[in-house]
Amino acid sequence: MIDPKGRGQLDWSNQPNFPRPDYLSSSRKRLVPQLLFKGGILNSWRKKSAVALNKSFFDTLPRLTKVPKSRADIVWLIYDLQLTTVEGQQRYKLTKIDEVYTEFAPALLSITTPIPGKMNDFVKLLQERLDEQLETPPTNNTIEKPF
Repeated sequence: MIDPKGRGQLDWSNQPNFPRPDYLSSSRKRLVPQLLFKGGILNSWRKKSAVALNKSFFDTLPRLTKVPKSRADIVWLIYDLQLTTVEGQQRYKLTKIDEVYTEFAPALLSITTPIPGKMNDFVKLLQERLDEQLETPPTNNTIEKPF
């Protein structure tokens, strides 16, 4: 790489194919199975759990019903990187932003229950994407009226 110090501050985030976190996949493939198995065992033993998450990840989860700390089974510890100045240099510091207390079963149900949109909107979007791929869009609605 040529001139890494000079290019170190470039912002590539608005460029095509810039990698972005896939929080939806993370919640379905990692968080939910751990809550089901490890959390399920701890919950059956009447032990409390703590889940530490990045703020951006937590913000993608469905709204969780908060309860008082005394009733909670899970505490969600929400962290984020905050830019700070240390001895004249800017550095990121991992900082706890919030604590959210929930009960086990309602939190798990909330995270695992999809909230689907309208089927007609989905089919319309699929048709639009198919039409974009064709040189000449069809005159009939092939997906919307298949039979």
